[in-house]
Amino acid sequence: MSVEFIGMIGTRDASETRPGSGPAIDPDYTVRFARAHEDGGFDRVLIGYSSGTPDGTQVAAHVAARTERLGLLIAHRPGFIAPTLAARSFATLDQFSGGRVAVHTITGGHDTEQRRDGDYLGKDERYARTDEYLGILRRAWTSGEPFSHEGTHYRFEDYRSDVLPVRESGIPLFFGGSSEAAYRVGGRHADTFALWGEPLAETAEQIASVRAAAQAAGRTGAPGISVSFRPILGPTEELAWERAHRILDTINEGVGKSFFGQVKRFTGADGPQNTGSQRLLAAAAKADRHDRALWTAPAAASGAAGNSTALVGTPETVAQALLDYVDIGVTTILIRGYDPLDDAIDYGRHLIPLVRQELAHRAATATSLVTSGSAR
Repeated sequence: MSVEFIGMIGTRDASETRPGSGPAIDPDYTVRFARAHEDGGFDRVLIGYSSGTPDGTQVAAHVAARTERLGLLIAHRPGFIAPTLAARSFATLDQFSGGRVAVHTITGGHDTEQRRDGDYLGKDERYARTDEYLGILRRAWTSGEPFSHEGTHYRFEDYRSDVLPVRESGIPLFFGGSSEAAYRVGGRHADTFALWGEPLAETAEQIASVRAAAQAAGRTGAPGISVSFRPILGPTEELAWERAHRILDTINEGVGKSFFGQVKRFTGADGPQNTGSQRLLAAAAKADRHDRALWTAPAAASGAAGNSTALVGTPETVAQALLDYVDIGVTTILIRGYDPLDDAIDYGRHLIPLVRQELAHRAATATSLVTSGSAR
């Protein structure tokens, strides 16, 4: 089997360990960051969303014009623009980029953050709106005929667009969340369901929940599964862990103050409301280390705002840890570092090739066994 690798880009050099400096948008850095992922063999890059960060569609358009093959996964919150307009916007960019667009749906995990953009719906209502919204997107991307819709949150008549995505099936939909409502809506609509990096047992439980929701929705096939990590690499295990603890010390010191300002805008002063962050904090409360290489201390230190659990070790150790997740059903891996640009380069040189080599070896071995068995 093949595994898709996704990175994550920003418009300036900042992380939990690096205080952002300069303007919110550095066009040259943004392109350099994206090209590092393209050169490193990543399949896509995620462009995030919050109420105070640059518009992801515009960032994606800037990157698309300056890269050749890199996929663009644009985080998108339903509810702030009409789904028909969103369908045309994403389809237009998909055509200009040669079919490189995918959409990562974020329903919204914190009431305070949602209200900054004018959304006063509660969590259950937001998920109901997302369910309706994604159904409209799918139809808008695949319908060659005008159609009307009258639902709880959206109503329009005789919609038809002259611009459709490159693929007849539409633009790939990713979906993030860890609540029962997320399983239900994402299980119905997602091509890939995105989870944060929990221990293997807990991740397997979530995969089973997603698959059960997809089956309950009448789907014949299950969504792919994405899991996100923050790999911390070193030439030896000892040096990797020394680096990991330096990173943790820096997070605890609050060096990335401007980044933590964005984190507070996301979580609110009272901590995370979203189930995904709560699950990461629960895993961190059980133990700092899990399985082969999973380290949860950074999640505890940063309030689990976003994907914040690490895999620590040599490239060989971390590659095997990623393969452990592949073995339980993961199809997509999102990795980003605390030194964003340099880590992306290192992942492309030292980590991604190891995973792909092992998967290619497994595929070749399986083919050989089938061929050998057929010859008997």
